[in-house]
Amino acid sequence: MALDTAIAKADPLPPGDDEPRRPLKRFGGSRLGGLILALNLLSLLILFVGALLLNEWQSALTKARQETLIAQGELLVRVLGEPQIGVTRGSPTPSLDYVEASRWLRDNFIPAGQRARLFDIDGIPVADSYEVTEAIPGQALPPARPAGTPVDEDDAKDRARDEAKLADARAALAAEVEAALDGDVQSGLRRSENGDRVVSVSIPVRHVQQVLGVLTLEAGDVDETLAAQRRALMPFALVALFVNLLGSLLMHLFVARPVMRLSAAADEVRLQRARAISLPDLEGRKDEIGDLARSLETMTETLSDRMDAIERFAADVSHEIKNPLTSIRSALETLPLVKTEAQREKLTALLQQDVRRLDRLITDISNASRLDAELARDRPRTLDLTTLLTEIVGVYEAGRKPGEPRIVFAAPTGDHILVVGRDGPLGQVFRNLIDNARSFSPAEGEVRVTLSREAADAEHPARVQIDDDGPGIPPENLETVFQRFYTSRPKGTAFGANSGLGLSIARQIVEAHGGAIRAENRMDGHGAVVGARFEVALPLTFIGRRG
Repeated sequence: MALDTAIAKADPLPPGDDEPRRPLKRFGGSRLGGLILALNLLSLLILFVGALLLNEWQSALTKARQETLIAQGELLVRVLGEPQIGVTRGSPTPSLDYVEASRWLRDNFIPAGQRARLFDIDGIPVADSYEVTEAIPGQALPPARPAGTPVDEDDAKDRARDEAKLADARAALAAEVEAALDGDVQSGLRRSENGDRVVSVSIPVRHVQQVLGVLTLEAGDVDETLAAQRRALMPFALVALFVNLLGSLLMHLFVARPVMRLSAAADEVRLQRARAISLPDLEGRKDEIGDLARSLETMTETLSDRMDAIERFAADVSHEIKNPLTSIRSALETLPLVKTEAQREKLTALLQQDVRRLDRLITDISNASRLDAELARDRPRTLDLTTLLTEIVGVYEAGRKPGEPRIVFAAPTGDHILVVGRDGPLGQVFRNLIDNARSFSPAEGEVRVTLSREAADAEHPARVQIDDDGPGIPPENLETVFQRFYTSRPKGTAFGANSGLGLSIARQIVEAHGGAIRAENRMDGHGAVVGARFEVALPLTFIGRRG
């Protein structure tokens, strides 16, 4: 309940220097969100580019290998198909001399790392470079087991699996040879009998147009090429990993740690070790963390101000209530000691006056304490000031007693001045000002309420003036009259008729509506004070014509 603080929560604040400004061009309105997305996309892009480059390299290497084997095989099948060489014999039905053909599959014609096989017209292998090579291909056998060692089930499963792979490899080779016997060159990747990936080329051996057999060349260095490709992919993977680690580190430094600091600062406030959060290094940031830090600092400063206001208000209330209570206690203690009826009546009148004063004070304190909740609960709407003031003045005039000042209302003819506000709180403002003017006006005097529009003031064009014919306000108190519990009154006015909260409440409500209120003295032509004037200025919606 901050009674000396304008209640800005009731209405949206107009854009100003205190309102955080967020850049318009952000990913989803979040700078940190854009940073996180950019880092993740960067690491994925690095892996994607690396995979594309390596796939292209793998395809290019495989294609180049196939072209090399085809060129090598075509040269070899020309040799095997020439009768002059002695490999092809017989006429008119030529055939291959498999013994002579095997000589062309030796190491001096077949490079290391390759395997050449020759198949007859029925697809049966008749020559193999592995059988005529001087090198011994293959792998070392595992150590022999001792006699009587039982067969392990896992070993049996492994042998069955190896036999299945061997059957699949032979079936793939047979299919390739069968397709080549139709006269077309075959090339591709397949598994060899030992399970390795090989680049295979099968070329038909011809004599003129007759197919005599098929020459198959295999290059078994595909796995080494793939291993080299995987090694080439490692730099891309390491760079992507580094980017992810860097992103995680940045998220920790720029998001996690600041949030932890804000949480620790909030705990300090919660544990009452501090009254407000102040982290200047975070508040200077231009992202969501900076927005959060500034919002938390503003929130805690506002709460601190409100706590201070509550403490001051409690002290003021305690002081103001003690005055009439002290007077009542003194009168009650004195009452048994008085001897005359006149003195008794005087003390009784004093007690009644103090009770009325205390009742008025408690009523105003209760109204002030509910003001925040009422302003937050009551939604602003379009309000006709002309109608509102007409009704308020009508109520005063209807209940006016003899000797009380008259209330006179004046408004622009034919126009309704409209504002956005709450009729309850604004009505309370005008009633407080009218009550204040009536309390200072002479008997049978006049309080004038004037509604007008100030065209020169674009911010607060709607004006309500309340004039009285009282003694006026001391110039040094023109601003302090709006402070809480201000009750300084000229001589001759009734004491205890005011609590000193009415004008403070009026200013709080007016400022909550984006308006302003001020006090001034009215002067005559000779410079003498002839009364006081309170003026309320409010933002204008528009002026409507009376129908």
